[in-house]
Amino acid sequence: MAFTASAQPASATQAPGAQAKTVHFDGSTTATMVLEARGVGVQIYTCMKDVDWVWKLKAPDATLFDQHGKAIGKHIAGPTWHLDDGSEVQGKALEVRQQPGTIPWLILAVHSTGGEGLLSQVDVVRRTETKGGLAPSTGCDSAHADAEVRIPYSASYTFFDTKK
Repeated sequence: MAFTASAQPASATQAPGAQAKTVHFDGSTTATMVLEARGVGVQIYTCMKDVDWVWKLKAPDATLFDQHGKAIGKHIAGPTWHLDDGSEVQGKALEVRQQPGTIPWLILAVHSTGGEGLLSQVDVVRRTETKGGLAPSTGCDSAHADAEVRIPYSASYTFFDTKK
């Protein structure tokens, strides 16, 4: 089953008969790929009281690497992706595909951008090929309130422009 996300709903400003450009989990897309990067780092969880005691995601902390293994930026809370060229995007999840034994794959709509670099035209981010990063299933209780754990993870981040 392929999930589809579009950052632009059809509107009166769209050309008659034009199709919204889409991004899929399975790799097929009608949007323009701007960048693909590998994120390697940690998912930071905090022990908090909800209905019960649970590990809640606080933030990712990962370095982004290009296809040659060169560090090109960071992935931080927001979720935000910031490149060394000064550009950044912040997204909000549109689609979630759970993965066994690892954090889910995501398609995110960009709701804010900054800077003049490569990410300035991005409006959709896709996270796939995840490894690790799941919250612990034990160890969170009143004795560990506000404790933090850092769980290693990696993922592929693909940045798209659906307006082109």
